[in-house]
Amino acid sequence: MADSQYIQNGIGWIGVGKMGNPMATRLIEAGQALTICDPVAENRASLVARGAVVANSPGELAARCGLIFSTIPNDAVLADLIWGDEDRGGFLSQIAAGTIFVEMSTVSPQLSERVAKELAIRGVPYLRCPISGSTALARNGSLTALASGDLAAWQAVSETIDLLAARKFYLGAGEEARFMKLVLNTLVGATSSILGEALLLGEKGGLNPAQMMEVISESAVASPLIKYKKDMIAAMDFSPAFSVQQMMKDFTLITEAGRAQQIPMFAANLILQQYVSAATVGYAKQDFFALFDWMRASGGISDA
Repeated sequence: MADSQYIQNGIGWIGVGKMGNPMATRLIEAGQALTICDPVAENRASLVARGAVVANSPGELAARCGLIFSTIPNDAVLADLIWGDEDRGGFLSQIAAGTIFVEMSTVSPQLSERVAKELAIRGVPYLRCPISGSTALARNGSLTALASGDLAAWQAVSETIDLLAARKFYLGAGEEARFMKLVLNTLVGATSSILGEALLLGEKGGLNPAQMMEVISESAVASPLIKYKKDMIAAMDFSPAFSVQQMMKDFTLITEAGRAQQIPMFAANLILQQYVSAATVGYAKQDFFALFDWMRASGGISDA
């Protein structure tokens, strides 16, 4: 196995929440010994029951493992992981040269570039490897992995990534994977916005959401995402797979990246404001396709 030299030193996983937990579970089920670190006991419990070992801090985990994955919420948590607690034996002071760090979260290219420079000083190969897909796809190992960074490291961990992702793309030596994830999320978040407006127009014309989704799902504009959300919209049940609040975070990254690249991002900035507006009136924790329900309410349609 190409990555056996890293695995024999132990695999670590930092952040075993909604996405990290099913991915880490797949590694354990494939027979890999896993050390995990997460501040939330409930996140750790199912993995410990399967045999995972808990590290009390990222620094402790870094000292044990030759291959480290992280799936964390945002820029602030990544920055704290990398630079936090340095005076008390934090991550940077414990990670050994040659350890491969695979960071799989959706974070800004700007912060990721800073992390890359810091790790390079310490001889740590760094892979930006954000993943695309739902928790169900994570459990089935059917995610899409978008990678950039150290090519030799990517080749070394390729077989381990195969346990997590059905599709994988190596995109370049720098922050290309970070930008590719933002490209995908721009399209995903925009789909909810434009679909919501289209459905509202149809409902005002006498159609119902289930009826429209049936036709749309068989039309030229159908997509895997629209088909995946078809039943949710038909039932008007917006239990979250990915929340409005999470999409606000992603569209903030998207628009900030646009500004850094001197791209106006007219549509993305407007869509961000739609998510913000929906969140302020109670939709923050609902699925991001609840943007349709927010538009209905704004348009004077009520199921009450």
